[in-house]
Amino acid sequence: LMNAAVAQGVEPAQIAQHCDSVSLCFSKGLGAPAGAVLAGCREFVAEAWRVRKLLGGGMRQVGVLAAAAHLGLQRAEATLHRDHGNARRFAEGIHLLDSPLWSINLAAVETNIVMVTVRGAWPSPAELCDRLRAISEEEVAETGQAVSVLLLPWTARSVRAVWHRDVSARDTELTRKKLEFVARKCQE
Repeated sequence: LMNAAVAQGVEPAQIAQHCDSVSLCFSKGLGAPAGAVLAGCREFVAEAWRVRKLLGGGMRQVGVLAAAAHLGLQRAEATLHRDHGNARRFAEGIHLLDSPLWSINLAAVETNIVMVTVRGAWPSPAELCDRLRAISEEEVAETGQAVSVLLLPWTARSVRAVWHRDVSARDTELTRKKLEFVARKCQE
């Protein structure tokens, strides 16, 4: 919700008005260590509260977590804009590599999520993710860096990359360079 609102330049309420219920997580992008909020009609929230209690959910004395969530909400626009910018720079950078191993639809990169379509039979999305995660002596010798990138195989032909407040512009550039290194090694 917050990423969509920031990307569209609207208040979250403008998007949420079209929904029966909304759940908003305060971690990662907003930077709180934990927490979420659920909103909806009185009956829906009452039933969610009942089920949460039934399943043993609940926390006491969570003022510190609430304070972290409040701070995250206050800084959301700037933080999420930065995340979106990092995702955009990554997408543009790998698009410019023009690798036969993948393609990217730059028009689809609107928020902090980048979907990379893997072409051909090899490497598969899972194999590509494994290679991005692994660190080899050859990589360190060639690049002077030991970089492990965690991406998620999303479908049989795609990989999902997501930016959040703990991924810096430098991390983004290192990720792009790691993808370039992996592509070069796969093509050799």
